[in-house]
Amino acid sequence: MAVAESDSLARRLDEIQNSFDDGPCLTALRTRTISHVPDVYAEQRWPDYMKAAAATNVGSILALPMELNRTAEAVVNLYSTRRHGFSEKDIMAAERITDTGAKALHLAVKMAQLRDARDNLTAALESRATIDTAVGIIMAENRCSRDAAFQILAKASSHRNVKLRTVAAGIIAKVAGDQRLTANFEE
Repeated sequence: MAVAESDSLARRLDEIQNSFDDGPCLTALRTRTISHVPDVYAEQRWPDYMKAAAATNVGSILALPMELNRTAEAVVNLYSTRRHGFSEKDIMAAERITDTGAKALHLAVKMAQLRDARDNLTAALESRATIDTAVGIIMAENRCSRDAAFQILAKASSHRNVKLRTVAAGIIAKVAGDQRLTANFEE
C-alpha cells in the first residue's frame, strides 16, 4: 500500500484510520462509493475512529474512491476543520477532480505495468540467450547433446545453489578469457 498526504494532520488521520482498520476512507475503498462525514462529532459510523478524529479538531471528512479500472485501488481523502465543511457544490467539484486524477493515475499505473512487463521479458530473453550460449559451449567441450548439456548446466546450478543464468554467465566469461571465474563442467 502506498500512501501520500498533503500535510502531517492528514498523515496522522490516515494512520489512525489504518490502525482501526475501519473508517470513511477504507469504506470508500472497499465499497467504491463516496463516504461523507458532514460532522465528525455527530457521526455514528466508525465510533472509535470518529472519537480519534474529533480529538484532532477535524470537523468533516470526504473520502472519494478513484476508479482505476481494477488496475489498482486509490481513495482521495479530504478533511475540513469545520463541521459541514463540504457543500454539495464542493462534493461535485471534488468528484470531477478525482475522476480526472483517476484517469491520469490509471494511465501511470498501466505504463508502469507495461514497463515492468517489458523489463521482465528483456531479462528473460537475456537469460535465455546466456543459457543457450552456455549450453552450446558445454556441448562443444563435452561432445554431447543439447539435453545432456542442459542437464550438466542444471546440475551445476543445483549443486552450487546458484541461479542457472549466473552459472551460464560464468561459463561464457571463462571462455571469453575472464580468468577470475572457473567453469569445469564434465559429465
